[in-house]
Amino acid sequence: MSKFRWNYRSIVFLLSVLDILAILVFHPAKSQAELPKSDVSTIEVEENKAPEAVVNQTVDTSIAPVTRKKAPNELQDLVIPVSQLLQATPPSKQKAPNNAAGQVTSVSQLSDIKPTDWAFQALQSLVERYGVIAGYTDGTFKGDRSLTRYEFAAGLNAALDRLNELIATSTTDLVKREDLDTIKKLQEQFSPELAQLRGRVDSLEARSAKLEATQFTTTTKLIGRVQIVASELIAGNNVVTKRPAPNNVTLQGSTTLRLNSSFNGKDSLGITIGGGNIESLGQTRAGLLGTYEGRTADNSSITFARNTLILSGVRYRFLATPNTQVNIYPLSDGASEIGLSGPVNPYFESSSATGANGISRFSRRSLVYNYGDSGPGIAILQGFGKQVQLGLAYSAPNGGNPTTNNGLFTGRYLALAQLIYYSGNRNFRIAATYVNTYSPPNTIGFSGTNFGPAVGSNLVNSTVPGAATIGNLYGLQAFYQVNSKFAVNAWVSYAAHRYLGRGDGEAMDWAVGLAFPDLFSEGALGGVLVGMEPKMISLSRGVDLGAGAGQADKDTSLHVEAFYQYRIGDNIEVTPGLIWITAPNSDASNPDSLFAWVRTVFRF
Repeated sequence: MSKFRWNYRSIVFLLSVLDILAILVFHPAKSQAELPKSDVSTIEVEENKAPEAVVNQTVDTSIAPVTRKKAPNELQDLVIPVSQLLQATPPSKQKAPNNAAGQVTSVSQLSDIKPTDWAFQALQSLVERYGVIAGYTDGTFKGDRSLTRYEFAAGLNAALDRLNELIATSTTDLVKREDLDTIKKLQEQFSPELAQLRGRVDSLEARSAKLEATQFTTTTKLIGRVQIVASELIAGNNVVTKRPAPNNVTLQGSTTLRLNSSFNGKDSLGITIGGGNIESLGQTRAGLLGTYEGRTADNSSITFARNTLILSGVRYRFLATPNTQVNIYPLSDGASEIGLSGPVNPYFESSSATGANGISRFSRRSLVYNYGDSGPGIAILQGFGKQVQLGLAYSAPNGGNPTTNNGLFTGRYLALAQLIYYSGNRNFRIAATYVNTYSPPNTIGFSGTNFGPAVGSNLVNSTVPGAATIGNLYGLQAFYQVNSKFAVNAWVSYAAHRYLGRGDGEAMDWAVGLAFPDLFSEGALGGVLVGMEPKMISLSRGVDLGAGAGQADKDTSLHVEAFYQYRIGDNIEVTPGLIWITAPNSDASNPDSLFAWVRTVFRF
């Protein structure tokens, strides 16, 4: 039977989380439609669409159910009436897709312009003789109003530009003298409007030149992400001491800054800097809960000081062939790099399409992706047509360390191969993954353990002192977008551990997630996930991982998670949620733990 221990502060905080959820869900009046639009384009930090997007266009398979609005473009806003009605492009070069602006060779086809005006007749003559402007294929302008003097001047200006081109490139007297007189008369009558139009264009050109002169670089884009998190462990014990863990409400945060540079339009150099003070619920036999079960996804690294900016990633990506993407990284997670085609689980693991994130580390990824720490390596994604992709990665978590039992090829490593199949309409994907990993004896990684997924029970994340460890991991993950409002994903993973000279062990995990895009509000996302975090299901008699010789995890722990991500404009997201762990550390004698979380993300 589930066991909770409560106090009044826990109840108050839980009620506040539920209040936030209720406000977001049941008060549609505060939807995006009533909020001011941002002038800053929304960008993704972890899997962004900066210069990197150029590389991804041959291999990008992410599903984009959450649409991000583009920032308004001042120059485009200025010339829309011109470009849609009157384009200074000769008929021979015009394309007319469905419902787009097509070539009009007679002003009389523009039904909203009054044909009784002498200016209309003059421009009509120029159009029919020289083909100097274009309009809608249905012959209307906005459909319900007349052409203003300013809009007419915009069309006249386009015609003048085209006539100047004809005069400059022609070797004969192409433009007749009487037409030049007409043009002069039109210029005189519409000189105020022409002056205003050209003045606005000149002003925009000056501002653009100033921006180019003062910007950081023409090849680099800065992408930022700031998180503010209010959280509390509402109920739960430390599984090592068997004593109740503190129930303190905390307010924490983190910042990630990423510089993306492209040198030829088909490559990307990414540099990531970050820091913060978001604490993990626990680590292996340490921390608040004494276990990695329920570990939050955005916690700070346990090996670096809090509130200290560190270099957390360096990666260079390029196309070796149109269907081959290569990633070289002196500092990154090799398993993560396989996700360069877009995660298999896009609503729980952040992608450039969704910007979504589960609350826990477990909800984002299968066991097979979690055995590697940050470190150097290489990853390659090879496309075979539009529906099959093969990913290969090699990463050495301690590859930058030249000491004994470390280095790129003599220390810890992770070699990963993954085959992904996509349906033709991209609403279904399935991935089969294999990982081989090795850890020398007594080495420690960034996760605080020298072997294991850094999620799940303590036994899964433990090794035998003095013994090297080998792992062979197998995973199957699937995702199906049922419709625009509902998607489901699932995975199951198996790990075979060999503790050299001592014996073997087996571990497993599984999960099923349900996602509800646009739940109650456009751009919002609801998510529910149920699964079993990695646990040791069997162990050789000669292996003692801390619970006794041959002792594997004796019970099954379930991970239940729910969150609701609500978007405020294009660049702010508020996500309240809960994590519930039954039988923590796969031990039914431990009371259940419950954790409340309210995350606010700012993107810029």
